[in-house]
Amino acid sequence: MEFLSEYGLFLAKTITIVVATLAIIGGIVALLFRSQIKPKEHLEIKHLNRDYEAMANALQSAMLSKKEFKAKLKALKKQHKAEERGNAPPHRKIFVLNFHGDIRATEVAELREEITAVLTVAAPEDEVLLRLESPGGVVHAYGLAASQLLRLREQKIGLTVAVDKVAASGGYLMACVADRIIAAPFAVVGSIGVVSQLPNFNRLLKRNDVDFEQFTAGEYKRTVTLFGEITERGREKFQQEIEEVHELFKDFVKEHRGKMDIDKVATGEHWYGAQAVALDLIDELRTSDDYLLAASKTADLFEVNYVGKKPLMARLLSLGTRALGLPGAGG
Repeated sequence: MEFLSEYGLFLAKTITIVVATLAIIGGIVALLFRSQIKPKEHLEIKHLNRDYEAMANALQSAMLSKKEFKAKLKALKKQHKAEERGNAPPHRKIFVLNFHGDIRATEVAELREEITAVLTVAAPEDEVLLRLESPGGVVHAYGLAASQLLRLREQKIGLTVAVDKVAASGGYLMACVADRIIAAPFAVVGSIGVVSQLPNFNRLLKRNDVDFEQFTAGEYKRTVTLFGEITERGREKFQQEIEEVHELFKDFVKEHRGKMDIDKVATGEHWYGAQAVALDLIDELRTSDDYLLAASKTADLFEVNYVGKKPLMARLLSLGTRALGLPGAGG
C-alpha cells in the first residue's frame, strides 16, 4: 500500500508538470499567433503637448478649487475643439527622436525609418530634436547614423541634438551634424579619436607547440590578428590605418563645426558640457527636458518611435516571459 501511495503521488506530480508545460507551450504558441496578426513593424507617435497638459492638470486639480479647475478644463476642451476644426492658429512642429547608441549603433535601423517618416510630412519651418546618448562604437555604423541625420539637413529641416548624458567618439560624430547642439552641464562630449585593441595569443600557442596558419592574398589583408605573429611592418600599417580614420573623423567634424579649433579638440579627450561650450563643441548648456517644455508653448511636439521586427528567438523569449508572468525587458 505504501508503494502504491508513493507511486500515485509520483504520477500526480508528473501529470501536473506535463500539464503545466503543455499550458506554457500552448500560451506561447497562442501569443506568437496573435503577434503574427498584429503589424510587426510600425510607428508609435506620442503628442508630448498632451502629456505636459495631463501633468499640469494633475497638479492643478490639487491646487485649484473645484470651480476653478472645472473652468480650466472647460477652457482646454474649447481650445482642443478649435484646434480640431482648424480655427486655432497653426503651430510649427518639432519631431522628437531618440537614439541610444551601443558599440554597433544597432538603433540606426530604427533611426533611418523614423527620419524617412518625418521627411514625408515635415515642412521647412519644422524641426527635429534628437535626444542622443552614445559613448561611441564602430566607425562604419556611426558613419551611417550621421549620414541619416544629414538627410534632414539636405531637406532644409532644422536639426537640434540634445545630449543629457554622453555623446562621445561616434556619438559626437553624429552630434556634430546638427544645426545646434545643446548639452547638460555634466554631459560628456568630444573624444574625437580612434582606438583599436586586441589581445595576441601567438606566444601562448608557441609555448604549447600549437601551429597557427593563415592564408591571405594581398600583403596587408591581415596586419594584426589574435593568433598570428604581429610583425613590425604589420604594426606600422595598422597604426597608419588608425591615423587615416582619425583624419577622416577630424575633417568631418571640421566641415560641420567649422568655428572650433579642431587640432585643440581632436586629441581623443572628452569634456563636460560646461567646458565644451568654451571649446565650441556645443552651443548651449540646456537639458532636453527644458528645451522641449519651453518649445511646447509655441510648437506641437510629436515623439516618433519606430518599432521594428524582432528576431524570432527574441520574440520567443519575450513571449515566454509573458506566458510565465515573469518580468521582462520592455520594447
